Amino acid sequence: MRPREFDHDDVLRVAFEQFWRRGVRGTSLSDIAREAGVQRGSLYNAFGSKEALFLAAYERYAGDYLSSVQKVLGSGPLRKRLTAFFDLTIKNFRSGSPPRGCPTTRGLMELASDDGEGLDEDARRAFADLVSRITGLVQDALSEGAQRGEFNGAPEVAALHIVTVTRGLAVLERAFGDEPQLRKIAAHTVDLVLNEKRR
Repeated sequence: MRPREFDHDDVLRVAFEQFWRRGVRGTSLSDIAREAGVQRGSLYNAFGSKEALFLAAYERYAGDYLSSVQKVLGSGPLRKRLTAFFDLTIKNFRSGSPPRGCPTTRGLMELASDDGEGLDEDARRAFADLVSRITGLVQDALSEGAQRGEFNGAPEVAALHIVTVTRGLAVLERAFGDEPQLRKIAAHTVDLVLNEKRR
């Protein structure tokens, strides 16, 4: 078996940066090959298509992001956990110069386009899986908070509410780029969920 001509993980990192910045439609395998310093044919041989490369790169991103979410939701008082979750979310789509936005929301918007180009049902499932897993982690944190007397609502509904707000924040970030506004909305959401004012 012939050895790979490139570092797989490095190519996935470079590819995801390109997809995140330009979207799947706006990125070509040639762009990725040039940025990664590999042959375009090597990418075809390894992944088969641009869409398959996107899915592999997105899966890597999703794993890393879920680890970060799990970490910020893993310990401390519930308010601190939820605030850290929103901080991570906002920091994620405000990263880059200029800010790159939310890769999941961007991908879902590309799916919504009906021009027959771009992402398919496999991508939709990958996006839905990440959102579902994030929702589950938030729900677990809320359930733990309820056991400690920090929350008296329905964890499942509140988790869906919180994750829905993050999708709205992603859209507002693209429209206005106003980070202080995003943080105010996030803080207000935590207040609403916990049914109390910030201390």
